Amino acid sequence: MLRERRLHHDRAAGRLRALARLDVNYRLPAGSAPYWNAGWNQDRLWCTLAREIPGDPVSGGAWDIACRLVHDYQFAEPRIVRALYLRDDVLLGRNMLLEGRFCGLRFDMGVRVTSVIDEARGTGETARRVWGWGYETLQGHLEQGEMTYEVVKHLHTGEVEFVVTGHSRRAPLANPVIALGFILFGRMTQHRFYRASGRRLRRLVQAELQGSAPLSVRTVPGNTAIALAPSHAPDGR
Repeated sequence: MLRERRLHHDRAAGRLRALARLDVNYRLPAGSAPYWNAGWNQDRLWCTLAREIPGDPVSGGAWDIACRLVHDYQFAEPRIVRALYLRDDVLLGRNMLLEGRFCGLRFDMGVRVTSVIDEARGTGETARRVWGWGYETLQGHLEQGEMTYEVVKHLHTGEVEFVVTGHSRRAPLANPVIALGFILFGRMTQHRFYRASGRRLRRLVQAELQGSAPLSVRTVPGNTAIALAPSHAPDGR
């Protein structure tokens, strides 16, 4: 129970605010991209959420709902990752303290939102409306890299998708036990998080489309300035 409440404490709020002093923990040569032979892992996952009528996104429809949930980090699978962030921060530049959860252990990992996507892509049958954001890892994170979360509507078919893309590699870790654990279980846990988060977002979108109340942003007890994400889903999980 104490581990469940550790993000409620003032210490966690202090760690969140301290992220503003940290830099991104990796650098790539200008104009380059990470490649497998440089030790980087490439990830991409698609998950169909719902279907709207073809054309521009429908107000209050699946695309709108998914964008709001992704903005608030409600899609994250709470059994693997939870997060703190300041509710009043604009999305671009938002610092987030992620709590990684594995086998009863808890790992604090700082990230910063460094990109926001809001654009149309393609033409004709490939036309898509895309909204999302990406974060990069900060000093002290177990990994180095960037993750991007996008909500995509295919305008020709009306299909709404959740797309996760990223590149990452293990950060230098001084603790040999943690380093070994990351080597053995890190990638497996990453993939489990992607799949579970896609399923959670689909479940949340479908619940709202069927009349459930919108999932509200939860805050830390006694501190309404700090969001604690994700909130409990309609099924209580």
